[in-house]
Amino acid sequence: MLPLIFSRQETMEDIDKNGDGFINLEEYIGDMYSHDGNTEEPEWVKTEREQFVEFRDKNHDGKMDKEETKDWILPSDYDHAEAEARHLVYESDKDKDGKLTREEIVDKYDLFVGSQATDFGEALVRHDEF
Repeated sequence: MLPLIFSRQETMEDIDKNGDGFINLEEYIGDMYSHDGNTEEPEWVKTEREQFVEFRDKNHDGKMDKEETKDWILPSDYDHAEAEARHLVYESDKDKDGKLTREEIVDKYDLFVGSQATDFGEALVRHDEF
């Protein structure tokens, strides 16, 4: 549980610019986008504003508290293992057949050894086919 607490705390400290212990809409957007003199925001920024108001700020008080921030960075309905597996297949499957060959894995070895899904490469050396 410690890594989750640290991640939430670290996120709050990084984004909470005014130090009030909450993340308001401008801090949330400011973490992803800087106006830099642009008067027109890109469409994705408008979408993020809507996401904040409709989904991130669950109690609609105009800011995310620690629990709302936790739900944002580690949603309970998000399957991290499945997402990582899909990412590995997407990035490595050269012929796009939905299956990985030994050669496809070896070609993207650096991707696999950096992945939590392979226990940072340990699963590659334990597998019978290797």
